[in-house]
Amino acid sequence: MVYVAADIGASSGRLVLGEILNGKLQMKEIHRFANGFTIQAGTCYWDIDHLLNEILKGLEKVKSMGYDDCTLGIDTWAIDYVLLDHDGKRLQEVVAYRDKRTEKTIQKLTKIISKEDIYHKTGIQFLPFNTIYQLYEEDKKQLERTSKILLVPDYLGYCLTGVGATEMTNASTMQLLNPRYGQFDEELLELISVKKEQFEDLVQPGTELGPLAMERFASYNLPNCKVITVATHDTASAIIGTPGAGEGWAYISSGTWSLLGIESGSPIINELALENNYTNEWGAFKTFRFLKNIMGMWVLQEVRKKLNRDYNFGQFVEEAKKINDFRQFVNFNHDRFLNPLDMIQEIQGFCKETNQIAPESAGELANCIYTNLAIIYAIALDELEQITGQQISRVHIVGGGANNEHLNQLTADVSGKVVYAGPIEATAIGNLLMQMIAAKEVDNLEDARRLVMESFEIKQYTPKEIDRTAIIQKYKEAVSYECTN
Repeated sequence: MVYVAADIGASSGRLVLGEILNGKLQMKEIHRFANGFTIQAGTCYWDIDHLLNEILKGLEKVKSMGYDDCTLGIDTWAIDYVLLDHDGKRLQEVVAYRDKRTEKTIQKLTKIISKEDIYHKTGIQFLPFNTIYQLYEEDKKQLERTSKILLVPDYLGYCLTGVGATEMTNASTMQLLNPRYGQFDEELLELISVKKEQFEDLVQPGTELGPLAMERFASYNLPNCKVITVATHDTASAIIGTPGAGEGWAYISSGTWSLLGIESGSPIINELALENNYTNEWGAFKTFRFLKNIMGMWVLQEVRKKLNRDYNFGQFVEEAKKINDFRQFVNFNHDRFLNPLDMIQEIQGFCKETNQIAPESAGELANCIYTNLAIIYAIALDELEQITGQQISRVHIVGGGANNEHLNQLTADVSGKVVYAGPIEATAIGNLLMQMIAAKEVDNLEDARRLVMESFEIKQYTPKEIDRTAIIQKYKEAVSYECTN
């Protein structure tokens, strides 16, 4: 049996073929494609038909490689959704979470229900683009015409099979599920004019969705394919693919976003967690991802777009190494960096407003981003220990950011934790492993992570001696100045 992971992020997607050979997980990327939102009449939209078409192209390649049978799992980013009418047709294009329609919606909704009540009900951090706020801003007549609301990966699975489901790990990010009851919170649904019946049944990762509806795609040469509902939120899949074991470890899933947290057997919902904006996203095998969303490589991606020279990410690292570290202190978690018109101007503006030297060159900009991400990670790790009462001794960095040796070492230095970097392909790996567990080729999560350790190179970074306390204090002073001026 071969397994295919459709792993789709905000800027690109790919199909990866996986199988276990000689006791190791072997992977091969078979199809890659671009992704991104476009702006039409002032609104940011995803091209969902493009994503579906690219999945089908990838499956054609599977067939051309001589594989007549496979399983398929789909993971994507969280939050965004599709509205379907009673005939199963899209009512509108899919709005992207970086759209500005929800900039002030948290303030609107929390005039009706307090932040404390929302957090107590859901355990989910407050981000301006959470699904609850997007649905609150939807046209109410459009919602009345809506028969079903499907998150993006569930919609893609529905298109392929004709079967609808609401996968739990992704659904939890909507800020509409109550972890104590394991269901939608009826009061929150009522506040946003949505009914529970407009969502398909909640399902666990590993649930078989159904066979590929070949008759729908007669123009494609496709293999016999069974679609498995994996942990459809890409971070949930990445954590499955993180080779952590025992106690005392945290993770950073490093990509467009940096998701930093621990794996917990129960939600952690208290005042300190709310104050520090930590979230309790549901994970595979009835776990919880207690984590914080931190701005990640999105910042560098946006900087890259504005530079005259087309730097690759390896070149950014080399240029950053030439610059003295910790020259600027910038709060990249501020909403101003979510989707500015010009990221370079936004960074420089922050520095000028806080009486700091603004970075100019590619190396200075990259160094500013890397050093401040390391500081933000370190502060979040300190918060995690304080909130949970657990001592964290090691951090697993997975995803594309695990390839950045400079940032990995900075993270070890500023946090004082040993960093283990890799695998880079953790999301696709977790997607494949979930399919393998569903097919009973891998027994459980522990065995899956052991397989990761045995199959991929994991690099270790030991902290160097620096004055981490002084660095963090300078950062906090700069952030405090910006917040009050």
